[in-house]
Amino acid sequence: MHAPPDEPPPAAPVADGPAEGFRRFAFWVAGALGTHWAFLAAVLVVVGWAVTGPLFHFGEQWQLVINTGTTIITFLMVFIIQTTQNRDGRAIQLKLDELIRSSKARNAFADLEHATDQELDTLQREFSSLRRQGVEAGNAFARAQRVAREQPRTREPGQPSK
Repeated sequence: MHAPPDEPPPAAPVADGPAEGFRRFAFWVAGALGTHWAFLAAVLVVVGWAVTGPLFHFGEQWQLVINTGTTIITFLMVFIIQTTQNRDGRAIQLKLDELIRSSKARNAFADLEHATDQELDTLQREFSSLRRQGVEAGNAFARAQRVAREQPRTREPGQPSK
């Protein structure tokens, strides 16, 4: 018995290992730190650090605290952001591939992110040519409309011709 076409296929079993744990962690961190509350917390940390400057005479240790902290956080966030971006990009590509597969578009466009640079250049030239043709056709249409507007009318609109 087949499922109706509008229902999604059954979900594949989720592997529960280090990769899945990291994916969940990265998703949670990206969601939590991509909020206005996280930005406000970061601003408060910087303001708190700046306020303590006079207590530490704006010394090297005081500067080292913020430099080290921000460097470590930035280093770790690069991996979190890259993981979530890679996953989002992959999901978008799969959605586009499904739209291409289910439409009248050329199936050659599915999985295009894995095409060679030469293949992409060929497609780019094809679409540039199509765009030029469309612009030229649009310009010809606009010229025809302009000519039609500029021609003198021999009768009033809505009156029968003689």
